[in-house]
Amino acid sequence: MICPYCTKIDNKVIDSRLSKDARTIRRRRECLGCGRRFTTYEKLEDILPMVVKKDGRREPFDRDKIMSGIRKACQKLPVGVAKIEEFVDSLELYFQDLGKKEIDSSEVGEKVISKLKEWDEVAYVRFASVYRQFKDINEFMAELEDILKAKQEKKDK
Repeated sequence: MICPYCTKIDNKVIDSRLSKDARTIRRRRECLGCGRRFTTYEKLEDILPMVVKKDGRREPFDRDKIMSGIRKACQKLPVGVAKIEEFVDSLELYFQDLGKKEIDSSEVGEKVISKLKEWDEVAYVRFASVYRQFKDINEFMAELEDILKAKQEKKDK
């Protein structure tokens, strides 16, 4: 492991802990060169499916890309990072457990969009506007009207 401070390779592990889900090991290390401490995480390499995009391209399942999209949608909203990470972890496990070699990007997008709809309406609309690629304001308004209608029905019950 390379020290992030002095780039030397010699270091020792001071402490190791298993994460709550027992899938990641957190290691506290000390560089033998500069004496500074840093943390690393070891995770078992998962075999995740390829994601088939709308245009037919295939790319590896990218948890960071999903995290980034959700974070942008939830920016300045009361949705915590831990909640987002927990959801992306469960999403990753779900697609891994399916055992498929390929999944459609729409399958990933729909899982994300349904979770955002549960969490926060603004985050949902932000994500939907990019994911569903609204072509004009009418499509956008139709989506908003659906949300308002569902909210009213929920209120009436």
